[in-house]
Amino acid sequence: MYVSQANYIQVCVVNMGSGIPFISALELRVLNNSLYGIGTGFLRYFWRTNMGTSSRFSTRYPLDVYDRIWWSEVDYPPLFPSAGASAASLSNNSDAYKVPGEVLRTAATVTNGNSSFSHSWTPRKPYVPPGNWILYFHFAEIQSLPRGQQREFTVSINGNQFTESVTLEYLKPVTVVSTPVTGSQINILISPTSNKSTYPPILNAIEGYNIVELLNVQTAEDDVKAINDTKATYRVNKESWQGDPCVPSNYTWDGLNCSYGKTPRIISLNLSSSNLVGNIASSFSDLPELESLDLSNNQLSGEIPETLAKLPKLRNLYLSGNNLTGLVPKALKGRVEDKTLYLSLDGNPNLCRADPCPQKKNEKSISVPVATSVSAFFVVLLCALATICLIKRKNVRESKIRRSQSLKYGDISKITKDFGTVIGKGASGKVYLGELEDRKVAVKVLSKSSGTESTGQPDKRFLVEAQLLTTVHHGNLVSLKGYCDDPKNKALIYEFMAKGNLRQHLSGEDLGVTGTKPKVLTWDRRLRIAVDVAEGLVYLHNHCNPPIIHRDIKTTNILLNENMQAKISDFGLSRPLPEAGRTPESSTPWGTAGYLPPEYGPTYDLNQKSDVYSFGIVLLELMTGHPALTPEQESISKWAIPFFQKENMQGLMDRQLQGKFDIDSAKKVAKVAKSCTQTEPGARPDINQVLTELKGAIELASKHKYADGNREIGATSLEVKLDGAPVAG
Repeated sequence: MYVSQANYIQVCVVNMGSGIPFISALELRVLNNSLYGIGTGFLRYFWRTNMGTSSRFSTRYPLDVYDRIWWSEVDYPPLFPSAGASAASLSNNSDAYKVPGEVLRTAATVTNGNSSFSHSWTPRKPYVPPGNWILYFHFAEIQSLPRGQQREFTVSINGNQFTESVTLEYLKPVTVVSTPVTGSQINILISPTSNKSTYPPILNAIEGYNIVELLNVQTAEDDVKAINDTKATYRVNKESWQGDPCVPSNYTWDGLNCSYGKTPRIISLNLSSSNLVGNIASSFSDLPELESLDLSNNQLSGEIPETLAKLPKLRNLYLSGNNLTGLVPKALKGRVEDKTLYLSLDGNPNLCRADPCPQKKNEKSISVPVATSVSAFFVVLLCALATICLIKRKNVRESKIRRSQSLKYGDISKITKDFGTVIGKGASGKVYLGELEDRKVAVKVLSKSSGTESTGQPDKRFLVEAQLLTTVHHGNLVSLKGYCDDPKNKALIYEFMAKGNLRQHLSGEDLGVTGTKPKVLTWDRRLRIAVDVAEGLVYLHNHCNPPIIHRDIKTTNILLNENMQAKISDFGLSRPLPEAGRTPESSTPWGTAGYLPPEYGPTYDLNQKSDVYSFGIVLLELMTGHPALTPEQESISKWAIPFFQKENMQGLMDRQLQGKFDIDSAKKVAKVAKSCTQTEPGARPDINQVLTELKGAIELASKHKYADGNREIGATSLEVKLDGAPVAG
């Protein structure tokens, strides 16, 4: 089961060294798009069972309009339906899952009303642990019970991995979808609700699927259309230009570079020397994330489209070596003057750079005195020399900018104005306010004790952080602007995050250099911060090669910029995930008390689930406002258990919210936090799944907000805007 994320599906088969790939047949079935959705992955079928039937035959199309095949299960006592419980009566009332009435009118049960219905299985190859599973339970009351009586029971999987209560009404189908569960054995228990139901539990049908993650999220639909329009306009005939332009990342189209944030986007396009003929296509202007466009050394003609100047992130435009004509658009020249765009136009003899264009001289102009021509020659020569000089200056300036990432300690002193303003302090040293290239920066200067060991070796955390931050780039990771690696003095220069860290906002502490008290974070804003952090972790875990484990996710390491966008900071404890068969370096202490997973220890095998646990603690802090450890040094996850059990959201949520939050989205986040902080690492979800659930919470809050204009759940917009970034390396 795969739910397309766009109005098309790209199927890519790749030669992995065993021969040319081919497809014998490809069939699609159209489903309701609200069914079987798990984000970017797909569900691999394991079993689908019609319970309680005496038939040995399967049920399928045309009885099942979705062409699912329901196999019979006769090993459990059947529940005999009332006379009115016909297949037609159940089919007419079928919900979105459209389970056939022939399947729903049979059910398995137990003989004793106080007994529980149990079922278990052991996944085998290729469905082996620690795979994640989703189960779909289909129920329908097929017995006409006495007035005022109902069948009530609780569905649970592997103890507390998933639980949900169910109340049935006559001939009304109910589908219960589990959260992802895992384990070497899957145990299902359906128990009667104590003192509420005198009727035994039943099960009409069940489906089981293995979750398979697809790391290759489709390229943004608008980008795909734009690049395909470009391909058609110029009849580009390159072998790689087929399928999705950006994914898989090892098979991007020639000449393309993509960012891999929430959705892959095209960020640069090089069609230099590609025999392009005709005007500059309008489709180039439909790539909003484009940073560089190279159309040089082709046979392009006509005028330069002014719409190219409207590409917000375009920084380099190469149009030299063509036959372009007309005026250079004012908007493009304005961006060149503003130094927001580098524009290359050489080798277009008929292109006019002045406004208005000078008239071409006729043949009579030959009679102009030779002296004038000689003077003009020297003017041209001087202009050429001036241009060469300017180009050399520009190259020197750009070279300095590139080298400015590595600075001397004296430069650090100048940047911080002799270390005048302290804006933070940590175990490894103080953080100072600085200014670099007319922008505020945060400068972390390592203390003497942490900067150099007695052996003279540089501080390991400094090296790890400096090396890592020069290779990873994402809108939800704090970026490194420079560093100082002197033998005795070391410093890291980061982008300045004006709104401090998340813990300050939740506790009401002063915001660093400003000294102001933060405003209470609305529930909407907390949801957006959670999504920001999850986006950063998805990038580290799934889009870096090798994957990177942060190992110190906590609210003080989540910083907020002036737009309240959250970014992950402090990568001194981060480690790349070791290749299969290699022993991870895990003997070094890492993490912070309160955020450490239960399996923490010197022999712990490094994996992404430790970050997921720490992020679950952060979610609980966002919900409750409490720190990770209570005054009695108890984990916030244990403190929250009674509230989870009673679904007491009012008691769980931060009192500073004053009840202004959407209850359904809060319940969804609570479920996510609970699953992230499971004791067993295998029971925790992948960060991709966490991100999907959090985005679902935002959608819930947004839907309820606009459905009930009188109910305030926050003063800020729910529009989520996340920056993409290239893959590490």
